Amino acid sequence: MANQAPLSTILSVNAGYVDTAGFMALHGLFTAHVTGNFVTLGAALVLGTSGIIAKLLALPVFCVVIVLARLLHFWLVGRGLPVVRTLLFLKFALFVVAAVLALRYGPFGPGDSWSSTLLGMTMVAAMAIQNALHRVHLGSMPPSTLMTGTTTQIMLDIADRLHGVAPEQKAAVDTRLKRMSVAVLAFAFGCAAAALLYAYAGMWCFVAPPVVALAAYLRHHDADEAAAPK
Repeated sequence: MANQAPLSTILSVNAGYVDTAGFMALHGLFTAHVTGNFVTLGAALVLGTSGIIAKLLALPVFCVVIVLARLLHFWLVGRGLPVVRTLLFLKFALFVVAAVLALRYGPFGPGDSWSSTLLGMTMVAAMAIQNALHRVHLGSMPPSTLMTGTTTQIMLDIADRLHGVAPEQKAAVDTRLKRMSVAVLAFAFGCAAAALLYAYAGMWCFVAPPVVALAAYLRHHDADEAAAPK
């Protein structure tokens, strides 16, 4: 559990950052929680704004990558190969590709260009891997991408603490409240960092996600090394 917490926090920072960077650079595309694209798709259809193709593709691409990640999980397990480390490395590789695409073809003007759509789907694929990884291997930690449910639980726990909880429940409530608060703050930090870097560095803001993804990969590798029998 202790080794999962820092990795979960890094993933939350990454999710907030990537979602904000994609939204600002790719005409309102959500790359971390793709169901939000239904809202922006409806607005795009009514207002005539761009990015419709990417918003239409986001959910099926997300779903296909989740299935492929799960099948890869079984393949790796059957051969005794590391699952989490492999998925983290694949996510890192996809973000490297995304950074190259952004720097080579950005900034992206109005219209559904192939380059902006490809960049968006690459980021959606990377975040699909993160969502699958977190769901399966970090299930005891708060979600790194969906903050609505996490925020709801935080408010419920605060209300319970104000009302008073049984002594045997207090420790569990306080632990959950701490974990979920850290997740929300990490996500918010990622959002703010992406907005600032996009404002001042433009497409260079897409260099940060592979750096954060590499940090997650190294963090998990270090945790594995520390847990390995001597």
